[in-house]
Amino acid sequence: MIKNIKPLGFTWETRDPFLFCVHHRDAYPQGDGKMGPAVSLAGRNIGQDFDQKDGWNMYHGHQVPGFPAHPHRGFETVTVVLDGLVDHHDSAGSSRRYGNGDVQWMTAGSGLQHSEMFPLIHKDQANPLELFQIWLNLPSSSKMASPAYKMLWSESIPILRSQDEQGRKIETRIIAGTFGGKSAPEPAPDSWAAQSTNQVAICVITLDAEAEFVLPSCKAGVNRDLYFYEGSSVTIANQEISEYHAIELVSSEEIKLKNGPKQSRILLLQGMPIGEPVVQYGPFVMNTQAEIQQAFDDFRATQFGGWPWDRNDPVNPEDQDRYARHSDGTEEVIDVRDEN
Repeated sequence: MIKNIKPLGFTWETRDPFLFCVHHRDAYPQGDGKMGPAVSLAGRNIGQDFDQKDGWNMYHGHQVPGFPAHPHRGFETVTVVLDGLVDHHDSAGSSRRYGNGDVQWMTAGSGLQHSEMFPLIHKDQANPLELFQIWLNLPSSSKMASPAYKMLWSESIPILRSQDEQGRKIETRIIAGTFGGKSAPEPAPDSWAAQSTNQVAICVITLDAEAEFVLPSCKAGVNRDLYFYEGSSVTIANQEISEYHAIELVSSEEIKLKNGPKQSRILLLQGMPIGEPVVQYGPFVMNTQAEIQQAFDDFRATQFGGWPWDRNDPVNPEDQDRYARHSDGTEEVIDVRDEN
């Protein structure tokens, strides 16, 4: 049932077709009216702040926390925002604000620049942020696909609610794939996840204390991992596992999980491996070193379309609601589905 158990750090090791996952959990304080923290930044390595001083990071941000403009090529990011907000701007001129349950699916493909800033919009209360950024590889046939975005608004993400025999509740948010007869919204069109035969699934599972949960088997050869990131303990096959561990599973076997004395939350990642060479250098993920060098050459020559914004860390107005504005000027309408 269990192939391996590993402790989790800031960057989570994943298996093909995923590249890695980062869990951001920042207890940001009140905002300063400019969407930065209303406290001193003394003692922080501004521009490279990853030390979790006082329970939060500025990351590469100088005034607003987050990640100013940077390039990508050859893979996808799936950004799952559990709490807080993200302001996104990119080299094609599109922008968006999303969070509090929303997911952005971004295909970097042939190359783009974007910024991801974490605006602290509340001046009278704390601004907690929690999100996963999951890097999902692209096969060689799609690495030079046109860049694309797909917003999965929280209202469109199906939730499977169930109970065990004792009435203890289990909630599964289905971000990718199919689970319990419910299917996630379609991902970006060139994604490895767009083909159902690749068995890609991304789910966030919340279990009541002492709840018992059955994870059905799936196709042999699928890489299936559980990331137990919040709770006290879970038990699988008589093995007790403490919080903040990754659990590699045998996909072709049904898994019976017993939660411990506290509510737990688990991220499920699974998919058929792409099975191609992976060469990564910073924000570029290709199949060969020559392709990595070409990515650097292309970025130096074209800046992947340039940067149309007046600063490298743009944020939306403080009172801006969630939205997605595309490069052609159209604004996305949130599609609310009833089956949640």
